[in-house]
Amino acid sequence: MITETDSRLSLLELKCRRPVEHLLAGEFHSVFRGHGIEFEDVRPYQPGDDVRSMDWRVTARTGEPHIKRYIEEREQFLYLLVDVSASVLDSSNNQKRDTIAQIASLLTMAAAKNQDRVSLILFTNEVELVIPPGKGRTHTLRIMDALLNFEPEGRGTKFESVLRRFGHMAQKHSIVFLISDFLAKDYLEELRALAGRHDINAVNVLESQTVRSTGAELVHIHDAENSQRRIIDLKKAATGGAPYHEILQEEMLESGINLMEIAEGEDCVQALITFFHLRQRRFTKETKG
Repeated sequence: MITETDSRLSLLELKCRRPVEHLLAGEFHSVFRGHGIEFEDVRPYQPGDDVRSMDWRVTARTGEPHIKRYIEEREQFLYLLVDVSASVLDSSNNQKRDTIAQIASLLTMAAAKNQDRVSLILFTNEVELVIPPGKGRTHTLRIMDALLNFEPEGRGTKFESVLRRFGHMAQKHSIVFLISDFLAKDYLEELRALAGRHDINAVNVLESQTVRSTGAELVHIHDAENSQRRIIDLKKAATGGAPYHEILQEEMLESGINLMEIAEGEDCVQALITFFHLRQRRFTKETKG
């Protein structure tokens, strides 16, 4: 018997498959193609070979000069660090979680199409679930199921724990998507450190009213993470009078981190395509500059 959970997972896979196969997989490969090289074997030195590739240990052992051979690194690792705190899960009509699930599923399927390995880490104020890197349809569906249905124990948001967990897991250069509404402030220093070793991309999922609001708008809210009631200005941040997402933009730019913004319920495919194109354009400009 097909359960409601199975039906939702099948619908999500169906919704993502066509854009991935016809567009996103190619875009993903173009933007995140492997730049590294890995060791393959050694061979005898030949005139004209680069002496910087000399394998001195083999040369000393055999008495004949040998050089190291390398091949382009094909397989990559994609890590999805996904916020499942109460501010995400308790949004109206579940829109924020649905948007996050679709973005992460599109990225997972695009990476799988390129034979890359994908890992999922769900977090609140602590790490809730870790799915180690893997590939294949069964692995992809396991990730998508967790994105749709996992119920966390924590309610708050703490980036420090998930960033440290990722730092311990990732032993080689990896692609990272940190997906959250970024309603916490304990991440910037750790994220900057990781950006020096990995390709870090932040996805800020905005409340729809934050996007629509054009001026000061004081509202009473119930904070889902700590169960407190307070008054906030949807447009203004607590410091400097700037919208919080504009402050986030400045912080990410200064830290060299790619930032994608999307409102809950927005077209995820178009948002990813736009993000990929902006990344590629910026990379081309920096290369020529």
